[in-house]
Amino acid sequence: MFPTHRPRRLRKTAPLRRMVRENVLTTSDLIYPLFAVPGTSIAHEVRSMPGVYQLSVDKIVEEAKEVYDLGIPSIILFGIPEDKDVEATGAWHDCGMVQKAATAVKEAVPDLVVIADTCLCEYTSHGHCGYLEVGDLTGRVLNDPTLELLKKTAVSQAKAGADIIAPSGMMDGFVQAIRAGLDEAGFEETPILSYAAKYASAYYGPFRDAADSAPQFGDRRTYQMDPANAREAIREIELDIAEGADMLMVKPALAYMDVIYRVKEATNLPVAAYNVSGEYAMVKAAALNGWIDEQRVVMETLIGFKRAGADLILTYHAKEAARWLQG
Repeated sequence: MFPTHRPRRLRKTAPLRRMVRENVLTTSDLIYPLFAVPGTSIAHEVRSMPGVYQLSVDKIVEEAKEVYDLGIPSIILFGIPEDKDVEATGAWHDCGMVQKAATAVKEAVPDLVVIADTCLCEYTSHGHCGYLEVGDLTGRVLNDPTLELLKKTAVSQAKAGADIIAPSGMMDGFVQAIRAGLDEAGFEETPILSYAAKYASAYYGPFRDAADSAPQFGDRRTYQMDPANAREAIREIELDIAEGADMLMVKPALAYMDVIYRVKEATNLPVAAYNVSGEYAMVKAAALNGWIDEQRVVMETLIGFKRAGADLILTYHAKEAARWLQG
C-alpha cells in the first residue's frame, strides 16, 4: 500500500520548488534605514549593531548610491541632531539632519524613494515623542499639542524632498493632523506611511544606541501599544485609514507576524514590516559567534514576513539580502 498523495513530488528539485513557491522575496520589497549625524566624513559604527553606522550627509549620499545600485528602491532616514530641546527643534527645522540628508540624496539619486521618519524622540531633550507637562517624570506625552509639532516636521521634510512621510510617534490623530498639514502646504501628492501598529517593545534597544533616543525617564507604554494586544492593532489601522494613511506599518516584525497577518487581512493598503534593531542585533551576534548560518537565517526571516503578508520590509539586512538575492 502506497500513499496516493505525495507532496514531496513537488519538492524533488530546485526548479520544481521555484515553480510552486508561494511567496517570493525581491530587492523591490526592501527599505534600508540610515542614520544622519552632523559633520563630514563621519561613519561611526553603532556598538550594538555591527555593520550599521551613524553617517554624515556626504556618507549618506554614498550609501544611497550603493543602495540604488543594488536594486533597493527606498531608504528611510533618521536624524541625530547636534542639540536637543523640549521643542524638538531639530525635527522640524529646515536645517535638520533628515532635511539635509533628504535634499542631498534626492539631488544625487533622484529615483531613490526617500522616506522620512517623522518622530520627535531623537530631538527632544527628554527622549519622549512630544511635549510633556512641566515637571512630569512619567513620560506621558501631551497628545494634541504634539500633533502641531508633527505637522511642522512633516511639512519641513516634504519641502526638503522626502517622497514619503512616515509618522512613528503613535499619537492619536497623527495621520489626520499630518495629512491636513501636508495638504495645506501644497503636498497633497505626498503619501503617508503610518507606523500604525507600533508596540512598546524591548526589541528597540539597539536603535536607541543608533539614534540616541532613549527616554531619560519613564517609558513609552502610555502611547506605544501593549505587546499582548492584537485586536487593538486592527482598531489602530482602521483609524489611520480613515484619517488618510496610504500605507501601514507593523513594528516590530519578528514577534508580531500574527499582527502583520491580521493587518493584511483587514485592509487592501500596502503593509510594511519593520525588522527592527534588536532582531538584527540578535542575528548578527549569533552569526559572529558562528552559531548560525546568517544568510539562511536572514532570508528565512524575510520570507517569513512576506508569508505573513508584508508587502514591504524595513531591514538593516537590506544590502546583504540584495547581494544574496543577486548571487
